[in-house]
Amino acid sequence: METKELLKKVRKIEIKTRRLSDNVFGGEYHSAFKGRGMTFSEVRQYQFGDDVRSIDWNVTARYNEPFVKVFEEERELTMMLLVDVSASNSFGTKADFKDNIITEIAATLAFSATKNNDKIGLMLFSDQIELYIPPKKGRSHVLRIIRELIEFKPQNKKTDLGKAFKYMIDMLKKKAIVFVLSDFMDDTYEHKLKIAAKKHDVTGIRVYDEREESLPSLGLVQMKDAETGAFNWVNTSSASVKEIYQKQYRDQVDYFYRAFKLSGSGYMNCRVDESYVKKLLAYFKKR
Repeated sequence: METKELLKKVRKIEIKTRRLSDNVFGGEYHSAFKGRGMTFSEVRQYQFGDDVRSIDWNVTARYNEPFVKVFEEERELTMMLLVDVSASNSFGTKADFKDNIITEIAATLAFSATKNNDKIGLMLFSDQIELYIPPKKGRSHVLRIIRELIEFKPQNKKTDLGKAFKYMIDMLKKKAIVFVLSDFMDDTYEHKLKIAAKKHDVTGIRVYDEREESLPSLGLVQMKDAETGAFNWVNTSSASVKEIYQKQYRDQVDYFYRAFKLSGSGYMNCRVDESYVKKLLAYFKKR
């Protein structure tokens, strides 16, 4: 992609997603994800309604009138975006491709975190770790993340979420807010997710296309597996073929639900032709 075209795309995504994070998600994000604890701020005179348990007895004795300790939430957080760049995400039959929606969701989350002065990091993964950008603050850092999401060309096509979780566990020593954006076409990550969720606040965002749920009846069609590159002739009008296809898809979705529920992590689903804005807002409010 030429530099001029890339910058135009980055700017377009920035304008759209920054407006969303400023007008819609800023306060909701702040409320949904708490700081690491309470830190001492100051001592002030007691006011009617103050909790008597917050009285600073040493200062009270010194000045012969009641004073209370004031604490503030330690707000600074770290957000880590784990983004699946395997070949199956370059798919879409209606409104958009899965990877484009993932990029917009990631950018919206990043700008929401920036608005709260939090750090943002990025990990791109397939069945290998393709790219790791350590967490930092600032608009220029977020724009770099968006550029990578748009133009990065992965070396591998398959998916290994377990490897991504393991790498994150090894790299992030302090608690972080972790968003995993993927179609979750993998069923080997439950154990590593459990370990990651013990330390970090993990949310899985599953992005999918309606044609992944069921096959249209188009007769005999040659299909390509995006992750293996294998071609196969498929009779899309066959009831048994449709049943097998739907079962395989359902099994992966059920695995996703089970893995995230058992680990105590958050999760949400977003079809490419649905509004991810409404989905994110509902998720933040639920928290």
